[in-house]
Amino acid sequence: MSANTFETPLVADLSAPGADPALKDVRVGIVTFPGTLDDRDAARAIELAGGTAVRLWHADDDLQRVDAVVLPGGFSYGDYLRAGAISRFAPLMARIVDAAGDDGGLPVLGICNGFQILTEAHLLPGSMIRNDHLKFVCRDQRLRVENASTAWTGDFTAGQEIVVPLKNNDGQYVCDQVTLERLEAEGRVVFRYLGRNPNGSLNDIAGVTNARGNVVGLMPHPEHAVEPGFGPDSTGSGPVAKGDGTDGLGLFTSALNALVNGSSAGSATTDGGTRA
Repeated sequence: MSANTFETPLVADLSAPGADPALKDVRVGIVTFPGTLDDRDAARAIELAGGTAVRLWHADDDLQRVDAVVLPGGFSYGDYLRAGAISRFAPLMARIVDAAGDDGGLPVLGICNGFQILTEAHLLPGSMIRNDHLKFVCRDQRLRVENASTAWTGDFTAGQEIVVPLKNNDGQYVCDQVTLERLEAEGRVVFRYLGRNPNGSLNDIAGVTNARGNVVGLMPHPEHAVEPGFGPDSTGSGPVAKGDGTDGLGLFTSALNALVNGSSAGSATTDGGTRA
């Protein structure tokens, strides 16, 4: 086993149909910062979706020629200063910013702390501040998919409802009024909270995208809803057997399918070239 790949846990539903073998060639980098908690969960999600998860260390300066990147959840650098404020200056983040920008188009997904890092790095607009009730929140959260045309949501349909876990302390999404109006007008709100707003985010926003659609950030944790027996007790379609909610898997299959199918939102490699 390569030192740059994750070991697959010996837990699996062997009765489930296998993923498209072509997806195995898609290499998705999972970045670990000091304080990252969910890197193995994100890697597991990529493997279950059919791709290959690649370890990426925040202090390195090499993206290992990955086809996409996930910034997982956690509390990088203890959330000192602001959540994500220190991680934004990691050497690897400079490479990610270059690769995901207008000249690159690398698909990047930021989950919870990863979303916070993306806003600090200005790959996504707005900012994340303390929950309006000043308490940590942890629960299964119902969401509506508002934009199904990004690199990370192509396997959903606009208006589809999903259920994934939510756990955060600094999850309130804020931005100025001009930015908010632009996000809404351009369809760049990707996910919206349904039911009670869990953290006071403007317009119930749970996730946004950049203009190109290759960078997506969301506060809830789709990587915790990818495997039967280990997810929520419900889905967007209703209750399921205990732990069998897997609505989050669609984000990871979306990116892999977008890369294999050569969609414009997910067609770049980390050296600035494009897939054939």
